[in-house]
Amino acid sequence: METNGIAAQLDEIIAKAVELQASDIHLEPREEYLRVRYRVDGLLHDAPHIHKSKQSALTSRVKVLVNLDIAENRLPQDGRTNLRLGKNQIDLRVSTIPTIHGEKAVIRLLNRKHAHLSLAELGMEKDTLEIYRSIISKRTGIVLVTGPTGSGKTTTLYATLSQLNDKDVNIITIEDPVEYQLPGVNQIQVNNKAGLTFARGLRSILRQDPDIIMVGEIRDLETARIAIQAALTGHLVFSTLHTNDAPSAVTRLIEMGIEKYLVEATVLGVVAQRLVRKTSPAGFKGRTGIYEIMTGVESSKRQKTLLEDGLLKIQNGLTTKEEISRVIAVNG
Repeated sequence: METNGIAAQLDEIIAKAVELQASDIHLEPREEYLRVRYRVDGLLHDAPHIHKSKQSALTSRVKVLVNLDIAENRLPQDGRTNLRLGKNQIDLRVSTIPTIHGEKAVIRLLNRKHAHLSLAELGMEKDTLEIYRSIISKRTGIVLVTGPTGSGKTTTLYATLSQLNDKDVNIITIEDPVEYQLPGVNQIQVNNKAGLTFARGLRSILRQDPDIIMVGEIRDLETARIAIQAALTGHLVFSTLHTNDAPSAVTRLIEMGIEKYLVEATVLGVVAQRLVRKTSPAGFKGRTGIYEIMTGVESSKRQKTLLEDGLLKIQNGLTTKEEISRVIAVNG
């Protein structure tokens, strides 16, 4: 196929993903064909396969789109770009890895309108939202958002920062990667190759007179200690952890090596969350969140558990028992 034909085919694949409101496109080499799958509302769905003869050219086109080295097919690569499709401004993040049948590419589609969701649009019940607003209104301390990959943690944090963003506060983030650009917020991209780690970036942030800090993820003891110190010295800190529920976040910090009394002194609250598919007259369409919020580390008081919030959403007709069971059973 000519280069123009390959480019047009990739444009069609991306356009279809936008139409389906997919979060990711998977281009997966198989022995006899190139498998195409779209992730929609958290689940992967097959699209028509592409002939094996087009695999190399299509993968190269993806790499050209985000300025990756098309001659390098033995090592993983990452890149990003943005494009306009109709009225939608889409940011694309591409990751490639070598497999035995060729390079596999995943294209993540980041629709900028999702970066501007308000807290009220996340799916928190009224009482849960009131509690969360109360937690984030504090001037100092740490707020943690937990859950597995793909549970909407970043969206919650961006909605939170948008709520707190004002002309009289200095908000700085360090993220890996920066998924969306937030107007008025100073965002730093982790660059491990250059030595810019979460910990090193966080130390630099503390010299920038911040009021509010967002650390994309607490991955190690060093980052955790600096975040704790930031909270103790008058900053409001937001971050994420990969734990199954809210109380486990406290346990995780202590297991990392943070003294229990420091956790109790700094953690304002922990939010655990999952994304579930919403029901509609035509079947599942879109997703909403289920949440549990823990306040008071010493008492580990949860307002309601993930399961209880899920059952409430079933009662309100927003989702199904099977969907709640799927995300809680599979993800924790």
